[in-house]
Amino acid sequence: MRVRFGECVLDTDTRELLRAGNAVPISGKALRLLEVLVEKRPTALSKGHLQDLVWPDVFVSEATLAAVVSQLRTALGDDARRPAFIRTVYGFGYAFYGEVEDDAGGHGAKRPVSRYRLIWERREIVLAEGENVLGRGPESIEWIDRDTVSRRHVRIFIAADKVTIEDLGSKNGTLLRGRRLEGTVALSDGDEIRLGSVPLTFRVLRAPRSTATASSTSR
Repeated sequence: MRVRFGECVLDTDTRELLRAGNAVPISGKALRLLEVLVEKRPTALSKGHLQDLVWPDVFVSEATLAAVVSQLRTALGDDARRPAFIRTVYGFGYAFYGEVEDDAGGHGAKRPVSRYRLIWERREIVLAEGENVLGRGPESIEWIDRDTVSRRHVRIFIAADKVTIEDLGSKNGTLLRGRRLEGTVALSDGDEIRLGSVPLTFRVLRAPRSTATASSTSR
C-alpha cells in the first residue's frame, strides 16, 4: 500500500514514511500504528484494540501507546490540539482524520529510498536520513525487546553518505567490530554491531550491476 495525505506518503511495502519528499525517521511501531489507523479509517479504534494490533502477544501500557502516538504526530507534523491526521477520541482511543488518496504510481516522481539497513535475525531495519535511535523505548525505529538492551541504547546518524553510531549511555554497552564502542564512530558496510547480547549487521545497498548474459553450449 502506498497512499498520500497532505504532504506525507506512507509506503507499507518499503516500510517508509515520506514527508515533503524526504524520508522521515520513525520507529517500526509508529509506522505500524499509522498503517493500522489508515487502513481502518475513519473508524475510531479503542486503545485495547490498537495495543493488540500493534503489539500482538505483548502487554504494553496505555502510556506506551500514547508515547508512540506522540512520536507519530511529530513525524507527520501533526498537532494534537488541531489534528490534521490523528484524532484523539477521549476516553476511548484514536482514529485517522483526513483525506487519503492512492499514490501507487508515485505521480511519476522518483522516490528517495534509503540505502542503509540493519539486519537483525530475519528482520531488515531501514535507516532513514537523520537520527535513528535503537532500543526498547517507543522512540526506537524498531522495538528491540531484549532484557540486555536499554530503552535508548544507540543512535545511528545519517548525513549524506556519512553514517555514524554512538552509544547513548546504555547499561550493557555496545560492541562494534568486537570492541566496546566509545564516542562517535563511522560505520562501514558489513560492520557487526552488538547491543548488549543482540547482534546486528550494518549493510549498505549497492546499485545492481548489469545482468550477465548466460552462455549456452551445445552438446
